[in-house]
Amino acid sequence: MLNERKLEALVSKFNDIQVKMVSSTENASIYVSLAKEYAELEPIVLLINDYLRLKKEILDLQSIIASLENDKAMLDMTEEEIREINKSLLFVELEIEKALIPKDIDDQKSVIIEIRAGTGGNEAALFAGDLARMYLRFADLNSWKVEVMNVNDGDMGGYKEFIASIIGNNVYQKLKFESGVHRVQRVPQTESSGRIHTSAATVAVLPEAEEVDIKIEDKDIRIDVFRASGPGGQSVNTTDSAIRITHLLTGITVSQQDEKSQHKNREKGMKVLRARLYEREKMIKDKERAKERKGQIGSGDRSERIRTYNFPQGRITDHRINLTLHKLDTILEGSGLYELVETLLSEDQVRRMADNSGID
Repeated sequence: MLNERKLEALVSKFNDIQVKMVSSTENASIYVSLAKEYAELEPIVLLINDYLRLKKEILDLQSIIASLENDKAMLDMTEEEIREINKSLLFVELEIEKALIPKDIDDQKSVIIEIRAGTGGNEAALFAGDLARMYLRFADLNSWKVEVMNVNDGDMGGYKEFIASIIGNNVYQKLKFESGVHRVQRVPQTESSGRIHTSAATVAVLPEAEEVDIKIEDKDIRIDVFRASGPGGQSVNTTDSAIRITHLLTGITVSQQDEKSQHKNREKGMKVLRARLYEREKMIKDKERAKERKGQIGSGDRSERIRTYNFPQGRITDHRINLTLHKLDTILEGSGLYELVETLLSEDQVRRMADNSGID
């Protein structure tokens, strides 16, 4: 049940912001801040105005029903009109409840995605490669920009480790539920008896952190320089261009060797380090909030098994929402991932609405 006093207070706040915007046009920073708040409140206020208008229409119609006792046709018409308005009112109430759900401040951010082969040796590396291609195709379908940060190739293909920056609008919102353990069941090409093997890869989706989000002091890090090696490092291994950054306070380390320039490797490494530190802080806060929540889709913990990809049966199962789809090929091609993403977002919205119910 919506609290009308609170809704009216939001409308009043919105109107105050409009007045302040007019008087602060000469102060750019204040105006920009007010304009941002205005843009966030405007869709909610439009819904509230619809809600209050519909409530008034119902009250007006109910007030004249008494005078229609001797006019059954008009009485029936009026009652039918009230029923129709009530349907619209229920829809608007639901939209307001959705709009009032606290937003994840990271939803609009770009991300750093880290994919690592887990149990299963070469087969796990091949599967990590499948996941990397799936996310790269999904990024392309969304017109997001991808910058590969670091790659460690598997012995028979795929990746032991794949790290990339995916840049665009609302990337984190759409990919945040991909973090966790992805399990694959299939017959490896090297398996002569046709026996199904199970292997896994871990995915971490980190909201990209700016320097204003995470401040890293020079005294808090140690940078070691070494020669790049392996695929991609052949042409640069005559100089010490690869770097390893250690964050002394947390023990988090980042290695970077994809670039020939030590400066560029340092820049990329710091970008990944900021994202990992930001994720660490976010996880601590999320765990504290989770104690008070009725439910959540997933903690984002990399050790949590979230999904199984069964190749022999062509199916994919998301264990968090008990969803099974028999369209493995289209999901791995990227286009089919939309259905999973939208279902996860909808389920999360329903749960957060339940947590946020009884607005007072």
